Amino acid sequence: MGHLLMVESWVGSMSRLLPRAIREAGHEFTFLTRDLHHYLRSAPEGTAHPLLSARNVVQADTNDPAALLPHIEQLHAALRFDGVLTSCDYYLPTAARIAGRLGLPGPPVRAVTDACRKDATRRALDRAGLPGPRFAVCPDWTATAEAARDLGYPLVLKPVDLCAGMYVRRVDDEAGLAAAHRALADFPVNARGQLRAPVVLLEELLDGPEVSVETVSSGGTAHVVGITDKSVGGAPAFVETGHMFPAALDPAQAEEAAATALRALDALGLDDVVAHTEIKLTADGPRVIEVNPRPAGNRITELVRHVTGVDLAAACVDVALGREPDLTTRTTGIRSAAVSFLVPETAGTLQHIDGADGVAGAPGVLEASFAEPGTAVKASGSNNDYLGHVMAADPGGHGARRRAEELLAGLTPKVVAP
Repeated sequence: MGHLLMVESWVGSMSRLLPRAIREAGHEFTFLTRDLHHYLRSAPEGTAHPLLSARNVVQADTNDPAALLPHIEQLHAALRFDGVLTSCDYYLPTAARIAGRLGLPGPPVRAVTDACRKDATRRALDRAGLPGPRFAVCPDWTATAEAARDLGYPLVLKPVDLCAGMYVRRVDDEAGLAAAHRALADFPVNARGQLRAPVVLLEELLDGPEVSVETVSSGGTAHVVGITDKSVGGAPAFVETGHMFPAALDPAQAEEAAATALRALDALGLDDVVAHTEIKLTADGPRVIEVNPRPAGNRITELVRHVTGVDLAAACVDVALGREPDLTTRTTGIRSAAVSFLVPETAGTLQHIDGADGVAGAPGVLEASFAEPGTAVKASGSNNDYLGHVMAADPGGHGARRRAEELLAGLTPKVVAP
């Protein structure tokens, strides 16, 4: 039995999948957080959050690594950890630093830090010769406007250190660029109380479908588990509206995408990590969008499990413990699985969702989950604001996306304006 230190977590599905994977493998964990109420607030009323099933819950300032590391050494002397992990992007470098400090398995700190910074990732891929969009890293508005004129519109403006598509915007002219830059500047601290880097990343807009390559690396070898496709809406934002696994690609496309993801991992020096690499399939070939050194979110890990039997949450636990993950593909009776998200279009308070009652029992449905009446609704500008999702399966082929989208099309959220 292993004892893991979990440093913070997202409050979405991975905050449930990782504790489950730890428990089912016979391990236990200590949960380390700076704000316990962040998780208490996210649990449905009358239930305990799975993160609080930890053997120990320790509060400490996880935003101050310099002070945290000596404290963790004292905890380690008393509790003896066998591995360190987190699902939250904002704490991936901290978890890697802790593992290195304690001599436990884990990815290289520099590699994780670079992967968690979009500007550092872009530079590392460029140095390695991976084709990518033309880009510029801009410290202020003047530099941003000048770089945009040099690169030429349309462009994508990105924060270098936020997640879930927050403040990522397509811009078609200087007025749009100024608005996007101003909105980002008005968000100087992220949701975990960390001061953001003021620089922005400008990139050439790439055309083509987007996929993600799910990989598991351990002992110097990276394994491609599969490729997921992605649908995007919410322009000028980039909101993920759904995914299907496996992506409906021809073999040559799939091979190119997988090879590109492996080259990106190598360029960053990532090993001993479950990763989710997002790639655009352009007319000129695959182009890396970003590399996430943690399991995929938005229910992708469950899509993979339903189709292949491979549990990426369990693989994340094994890798953190320095053990060989089980990546054996099994016959599940499902050829494709897809999830579609209910994206709000107006802000206000949710009254109810017409059509939601019968979805869970519909043929082909694997999951159906929706926000409760009374939920505060924001007009979506990122992947943080969904009103629910439907997950569907197809035992015969690549029809899962069509089925999930059909079911979602029958839903109508009733939102009362504030």
